[in-house]
Amino acid sequence: MDKTKSYLNVLVMPQSGKELSAECLKQIMNCSYDPIFVADKYGNCLMNSDSFSMATRALGINPPEMVGKNIREFIEAGIYDWSPTLRAIETGTTVTGLIRTINGSEIMATSSPVKDKDGQIIMIVTNIRDKDIVDKYIEELKREKTEIERYKTAAEYYGKVDNLDNNNSVIISESPQMKKIFKFADMVAKTDSTVSLYGESGTGKDVLARYIHHNSHRAQGPFIPVNCAAIPQKLFESEFFGYVRGAFTGANPQGKIGLFEIANKGTLFLDEIGELPLEMQSKLLRVLETGEIQRIGSTKIEQIDVRFIVATNKDLKHKVDQEQFRSDLFYRLNVIPLTLPPLRERKEDIVALAQKFLEELNIKYGLHKIIHPHTTRILLNYSWPGNIRELRNTIEREFITSTDDYLKIKFDTAGTINTNLGSKNRQKKASAYMGTLKSVLKEVEAEYINQILDECNGRVCMASRLLGIHRTVLYRKTKYK
Repeated sequence: MDKTKSYLNVLVMPQSGKELSAECLKQIMNCSYDPIFVADKYGNCLMNSDSFSMATRALGINPPEMVGKNIREFIEAGIYDWSPTLRAIETGTTVTGLIRTINGSEIMATSSPVKDKDGQIIMIVTNIRDKDIVDKYIEELKREKTEIERYKTAAEYYGKVDNLDNNNSVIISESPQMKKIFKFADMVAKTDSTVSLYGESGTGKDVLARYIHHNSHRAQGPFIPVNCAAIPQKLFESEFFGYVRGAFTGANPQGKIGLFEIANKGTLFLDEIGELPLEMQSKLLRVLETGEIQRIGSTKIEQIDVRFIVATNKDLKHKVDQEQFRSDLFYRLNVIPLTLPPLRERKEDIVALAQKFLEELNIKYGLHKIIHPHTTRILLNYSWPGNIRELRNTIEREFITSTDDYLKIKFDTAGTINTNLGSKNRQKKASAYMGTLKSVLKEVEAEYINQILDECNGRVCMASRLLGIHRTVLYRKTKYK
């Protein structure tokens, strides 16, 4: 014990050779938030920090009462059930454990042996923490771990599903209709209200959903797009809610974070919401109303903060009437409805979109192709049943297959867009015209009419529309009877 006391009385600082007094050592111990006490190799308490009084209140004894006494006395008196300090003396290793005290409290203690150069124990230093503080710390670590897992899962989901900067995110609003829609979207984005997007397939509902998210206060949070039609019905609940480890046979042994959790603090975009099964509709309704979720196999209810945007190309009201969609969910989702017009009703966007797609392809492949002037008229007069998606595919197909710098498109016999594959003499040399201006103009007109008729495969109605004349005039000019 004398040797132990000598270590406590003075401490030689290696670099300066100066000694620190016991009082200085006490001050160092007092700098720790955790209560600390020191015992010798026999279990006798030598000194403790001032903060140790916080722990001794739980033990039911005062700090001065501990100094000079052996820890075995406290165990024999039933003050606490066991001692990490004594265990550290026995094993020569650091020991951590939970101590239950006579007052019914629980404290976490860690005892570490201090040894001399020969490896012999000189003293035991023990620090103590209240179990409630430890539990709170552990809970915080779990929360941070969950957040890290959520963002990691979100990043992986982005990689599998979509890229926010990919070509599908083209925003074009040259038409009055789209300018009005995006102006309204700017206002809606500032809120957390649920938005329902309606429109034909390929009209850009996903683009508008992203636009709303990126212009909201959730822009730094995740944007999670989900195609409800692509998820097998038996997997809906596990995909959306996730599950804990061992929840069911065949599940990921580590458990899984659901889409609701992944989208926390961000936006969840549910595309083709009309394909959601009725059973899942009731579960979604509850999440919308309470903001609460529960993983499969878990008893813990989690609170989430998610903004919902849904989209469909179906008439949801009709599905409600047919009892294929819950009416309560329909009205809960239909807070802010937005309908995107088809491409054929916003012709100002057609050429702008086509030019945008072509520009992207030129940059990607290092080319300088342009759209033939006549192709522009074809694009404007086509009905585009596949909307923006069909337009993109048409431009890309012609870009890849064209043998020159012009993109030239015509109608096939069914009246649908068809690239002029393998067409010869695209850059036909101009004829050597002779005669009066009137005769030359007549000849040029005839050639151009024949060109349009050829590209329309003889369809007079279509050709007359492209030429901007009545079909009877076209009949007369071509001498059709």
